[in-house]
Amino acid sequence: MTTSTPRAETWSMIRAEREALADELGELDDAAWAGPSLCGDWTVEDVVAHLTAGASTGRWAWLRSIVGARFDADLHNERRLAEHRGATPVETLERFRAVTTGTVAPSGHTAAWLGEVVVHGQDVRTPLGIPRVPPVAATTEVARFFAARDFTVPGRSVARGLRLEATDGPFAHGHGPVVRGSTLALVMVLAGRRVFCDALTGEGLARVRERV
Repeated sequence: MTTSTPRAETWSMIRAEREALADELGELDDAAWAGPSLCGDWTVEDVVAHLTAGASTGRWAWLRSIVGARFDADLHNERRLAEHRGATPVETLERFRAVTTGTVAPSGHTAAWLGEVVVHGQDVRTPLGIPRVPPVAATTEVARFFAARDFTVPGRSVARGLRLEATDGPFAHGHGPVVRGSTLALVMVLAGRRVFCDALTGEGLARVRERV
């Protein structure tokens, strides 16, 4: 098992997060779609196209793509993003809506793909000032997965030698200097989003800032 939550329940969480994000995106104008995200140089529309690509790419398709990109993850992501981005933001959103209920993924790590939509959802919401916070059950599942391994994000490396404690839920991990905050803030920092360090406290925070 790759997650402490039954797979069907995790997929239900993924679907709920995708649908919530799609509804929020439906309220955006073209300028917002072209605005920045927390995900490097990607715009809001780029992030959404990336989510669609991830929800449309099974294991063998992912392997063909990454091999075709000579194991350059950035090139692989850019190619799949371009494939799933529409001619307009409306079309990009339609493509994303079409995959919200799907269960296609590059691997069986369902908690990772829940993390994909949770993290990228906040990559979009934070610059846009959209206040939604995913349910604690969802962010807890992601936090546990991220803190235990370096898979898709450097979560274990960020958490190494620290005690992470959520202030709004049951998540707690590790031993050492304490870092406290909401489960969502901990998830985003484990995913390398430095801006969320400002939402954390504790004697271990300086070490986290160095790592992300």
